[in-house]
Amino acid sequence: MSMLHNMSSTYIATGTILGTLRSWQASLGRMMNGYIARLIAQREQQANLVILRSLTDRELMDMGLSRNQIGDGLAEAAKERSALQEVRQRQSMMS
Repeated sequence: MSMLHNMSSTYIATGTILGTLRSWQASLGRMMNGYIARLIAQREQQANLVILRSLTDRELMDMGLSRNQIGDGLAEAAKERSALQEVRQRQSMMS
């Protein structure tokens, strides 16, 4: 009888350790995904900035922009996109 008791506690301890490791793995995965998403967003912002700066004043006017609005407008759009991504991430974690 005591042998069965010892075996069940071993299995419970193993299950608890595996559960903890899976939880850490999931947390690490979310952290890495967030880092990669921020890196991609930063590269995308840099590419958009290069494209906008290469446009002529006439092309910018056609889009309703002036040259002095390029940096601030792009930074504001990046903040809005980041906020939207955070909301979506919270919603997916709740599901």
